[in-house]
Amino acid sequence: MKLRARSVTPFAGAATLFAMSRMASAGSAHASSLPWWAWALILFVTTFAMGIVAVVGGIGGGVLFVPIVGGFFPFHLDFVRGAGLMIALCSALAAGPGLLRSGLASLRLAMPLALAGSVGGILGALVGLALPTQVVQLALGITILAIAALMWGTRHGSGDGSHAMDRWAHALGLHGRYYDPAAGHEVEWRARRTAPGLVVFFGIGIVGGLFGLGAGWANVPALNLLMGIPLKRAVGTSGLAISIINTSAAWVYMNKGALLPVLIVPSILGVMLGARVGVRLLKSIKAAAARNLIIAMLVLSGVRSLLQGLGI
Repeated sequence: MKLRARSVTPFAGAATLFAMSRMASAGSAHASSLPWWAWALILFVTTFAMGIVAVVGGIGGGVLFVPIVGGFFPFHLDFVRGAGLMIALCSALAAGPGLLRSGLASLRLAMPLALAGSVGGILGALVGLALPTQVVQLALGITILAIAALMWGTRHGSGDGSHAMDRWAHALGLHGRYYDPAAGHEVEWRARRTAPGLVVFFGIGIVGGLFGLGAGWANVPALNLLMGIPLKRAVGTSGLAISIINTSAAWVYMNKGALLPVLIVPSILGVMLGARVGVRLLKSIKAAAARNLIIAMLVLSGVRSLLQGLGI
């Protein structure tokens, strides 16, 4: 019976994630026969794989965690969404220092965007906990499939830093250089369309708080395509912004009692360790490879959530 709330390489990681999800799906009908530590172990291994592919793909772990755990594990969706925010938060916190030291993330760029996203995240979390679970499950499936389509359509990126800054970007100092180890040279970057970017990040925060998805799924396209930030810089800054945006929404779930320790603790440990591995891989491999794997996982878990929402 489900609980209810009160109100390596990226390729190996993806294979492990799918295998553990299938095990969880097969065992969910007999959840009572499994000891609690078995589910904790399955969650640890699954989220370790999530942490690797999420950082390399430039998304928060929550966008993978919520549809996969909500669809294949015997936990109520309220708890899964609350845990998803904590997962994405801890994944970003684990990766943040490494991203800053490597120069792949910009604190100056992340702060104003994360502020707008935090306000939206609080609003989304309040609305999400007030809606019926089946409605949220159906909306989650539709959203996950839309995210997969968005990531597929924007997988090549377009920002190259060759455009002119707007006045907002100039006033906030949203420009600079960073060294790309994979390319072997420095890359210049500057932001554009800063005001629309702030509005978009507010909307990203609402969706992230509503479904517990984190924000990386949309951060990277918004930074790269809308604001013209080079893809590698967008990926790094996305991870930093998630740690700020998700903190605000997570407090709402905590206040409503929608955080379950047996679900959160092993998942956080797995994601944090996986994120550290992901930071090391990000320096030497192309983020597009991990993103293609993430798209495939999102399609599978999105269909699963959609069918659950329809009662199939």
